[in-house]
Amino acid sequence: MGACMVGLVKEHRGPGAILKEIPVPTCGPDEVLVRIKATSLCGTDLHIYNWDKWAKKTVVTPIVFGHEFAGIVEAIGDRVTGVQLGEHVSAEGHIACGTCKACRTGNAHVCPHSKSFGITAPGCFAEFAIVKASNIIRNDPELPFELACLQDPLGNAVQAVLSGEIVGKSVAVIGAGPIGLLSVMVAKACGAGTIYAVDVNPYRLQMARRLGADLTINAAETRTSDALLSLTEGEGIDVILEMSGNPQAIADGFKSAARAGRVSLLGIPTKEVTLDLTEQVIFKGLRVEGITGRKMYQTWYQMKGLINQKRIDLSQIVTHKFNLTQYQEAFRLMEQGECGKIVFIH
Repeated sequence: MGACMVGLVKEHRGPGAILKEIPVPTCGPDEVLVRIKATSLCGTDLHIYNWDKWAKKTVVTPIVFGHEFAGIVEAIGDRVTGVQLGEHVSAEGHIACGTCKACRTGNAHVCPHSKSFGITAPGCFAEFAIVKASNIIRNDPELPFELACLQDPLGNAVQAVLSGEIVGKSVAVIGAGPIGLLSVMVAKACGAGTIYAVDVNPYRLQMARRLGADLTINAAETRTSDALLSLTEGEGIDVILEMSGNPQAIADGFKSAARAGRVSLLGIPTKEVTLDLTEQVIFKGLRVEGITGRKMYQTWYQMKGLINQKRIDLSQIVTHKFNLTQYQEAFRLMEQGECGKIVFIH
């Protein structure tokens, strides 16, 4: 029998997860075995843990879940080149096919055949993980593991913020969860004008102010579109970054967008969204951008530039650190929303 490790497994198709002993995976010829040093919790992981409608139709079980990580290369496959033992690494989580039209035209991030690390392929809430060698991202050894593991969600924020002009533009981040908070940081670092943060959670709004938001709006107290239009004397917001997935928040975002503005959609609604396309999109001349993960691999180079030159300080968004054995407490805290990013130290 081969070596074993401990992993957090989504074993049954229902709520919860189990920490159990499982075999250490073996490298294929084009794969890399990574010793995991730090992972972070994502909203997607909470969807999987709670087993909502999206998880039921998407997630393969049983599976080690988790997809945000940093670690050290432990072993490499026979055909792997360009990756060395002992290197500090993270990885792009979308495992694209490489041969479809999307992949061949520089759009592998929307490959229709892609597998997702920690969702439809084994992930990183374990002592070791297998990663496709072509997806490996090298990290500066000086970058702490507990911050290097945040690059996956940071990439979502970077793609959302930089999918159009941002310098000097007014920006509204709707949904101040971890990726929304990262978006505030990225927008500020990239020269945005006034930055508004919208949420219903006072803790998250306070964090948004600390991380660079100029003004915050509590959507539980004030209608988002009324507030944003009033604050801009009816002109609206140049760039709407919708991170919540809440149908009402999405509709308010479109209503709040300035004419010829941009709306970048990252939040995943759990039901259909009703929009007045005629008045709120077509006649306004809006540009609408769907954000799914990170552009492969343009976004990674952009975020590396921001991190390496210390344009953003990722330590500001980490509020809690746990051991993997404390996963129930971590998920409970995330459910309550009284946190920024939660990191597991392995």
